[in-house]
Amino acid sequence: MKKMLINATQPEELRVAIVDGQRLYDLDIENRTRIQKKSNIYKGKITRVEPSLEAAFVDFGAERHGFLPLKEIAREYFYRKPGDMGGRIKIRDVVKEGTEVVVQVDKEERSNKGAALTTFISLAGRYMVLMPNNPRAGGISRRIEGDDRSELKEALNALEIPNGMGVIIRTAGVGRSAEELQWDLNYLLQLWEAIFKASEEVKPKELLFQESNVIIRAVRDYLRDDVDQVLIDSTDAHKQACDFVKQVMPQYTSRIQLYEDNIPLFNRFQIESQIETAFQREVRLPSGGSIVIDPTEALVSIDINSARATRGSDIEETALNTNLEAADEVARQLRLRDMGGLVVIDFIDMLSSRNQRAVENRMRDALVIDRARVQVGRISRFGLLEMSRQRLRPSLGETSAIVCPRCTGQGTIRDTKSLALSILRLMEEEAIKDRSVEVRAIVPVDVAAYLLNEKRAALSEIETITKARMLVIPNPNLETPHFEVQRLRDDEVDGNHEVSYKVEIAAPDVNDISDSHS
Repeated sequence: MKKMLINATQPEELRVAIVDGQRLYDLDIENRTRIQKKSNIYKGKITRVEPSLEAAFVDFGAERHGFLPLKEIAREYFYRKPGDMGGRIKIRDVVKEGTEVVVQVDKEERSNKGAALTTFISLAGRYMVLMPNNPRAGGISRRIEGDDRSELKEALNALEIPNGMGVIIRTAGVGRSAEELQWDLNYLLQLWEAIFKASEEVKPKELLFQESNVIIRAVRDYLRDDVDQVLIDSTDAHKQACDFVKQVMPQYTSRIQLYEDNIPLFNRFQIESQIETAFQREVRLPSGGSIVIDPTEALVSIDINSARATRGSDIEETALNTNLEAADEVARQLRLRDMGGLVVIDFIDMLSSRNQRAVENRMRDALVIDRARVQVGRISRFGLLEMSRQRLRPSLGETSAIVCPRCTGQGTIRDTKSLALSILRLMEEEAIKDRSVEVRAIVPVDVAAYLLNEKRAALSEIETITKARMLVIPNPNLETPHFEVQRLRDDEVDGNHEVSYKVEIAAPDVNDISDSHS
């Protein structure tokens, strides 16, 4: 049986882990210093309609305006009926700037992109999801099959669903009676009524509904019959969870327990080291192989390495065993890190098509338990498997990491020699400009040492040709690859020129000098 562990001892971070024995099954970390907007509902105003994108931009109170595609705009916001127009509907013909809309955040802001919005609201309950303005959407979760699906269809038909609305029965609804489902529906209808009433009373850019915090979300989404215990190490968090469970699913009240042992909760179940793997680029496999995970702007790249793997009588069998292990770990890491979008996996090459199918099947089996929607392709002739995964929330890297200030996210920096030569060329370019009398390079100490020791003759030659003074200034506060090159014209100096260069320990105030390049 699984256990849910909730660690709320630190005010800045709240962690929820699902464990099976002592193996980490799923992880959700909420950084309380970063406001998450996904699933929040706002009142906004359309500020711009962009025909080239068939979308509108909405000011809903965030730093960047949200992106609202035409297909996500409910017809109630159209100023013209689509039936009045022949052919394909264009956004400019049905949506006007200044229109006030109720929107829900579908995807969080990422890097330079604003949040993705929708006007088709969805409210998640314990057993179902209510879509108050989307009657055509609804039904039963695709994960539910067989007799369970047939029983839920009967229960769904017995529900009193208002006209113009739709519901989706979640997997947690399996085995629930029509009365229990109706109770959950009534709760969501009351919630929507409050949201709708507030939307008519407030001005744009106001928050109408905030998605529950990670404790409530985890209990709502994960607490099922296969979770026999929920351990919480904070009194306040324990009370919050108990209040929610008593109201929504009282049959599970006895499973919510306060953890009061002196040994930290996650240490008791030996999962801290497993959590750390979710922050690492390389994850080791039991056989000695490894997987290397590299998120990029376009996709997530995962490379499988055999490394010291020796399980197998020959190369083909070793590759198969390592790939099978990797498939399980990749599925687990995608859950732990909540990586979404396009994922490309470079498995170790296998000659046998039968082995390739075995790895594909293992990958699909490992992804069955994932709550996110997943689509898996086949291994190509290049040994690559493509898949896509729904982004349920911001990834662990997005919420817990920052771009490296030294390499600006590239992962590598230029070496001293390459950077020094680049700076030398830039100094020469500045020196040959008209009226140049001095060029200063403020550089890291190791770069300055290379220029003054290895490129002294080149600097002297530039001085002789251009009659401009070349000044190399080491700054111990700078790290490769950061530097600054400054050019001084003849009207910016006092006229006392020396035709050689020197080393100055103290860097000048760069804010007082114009024409700078970095």
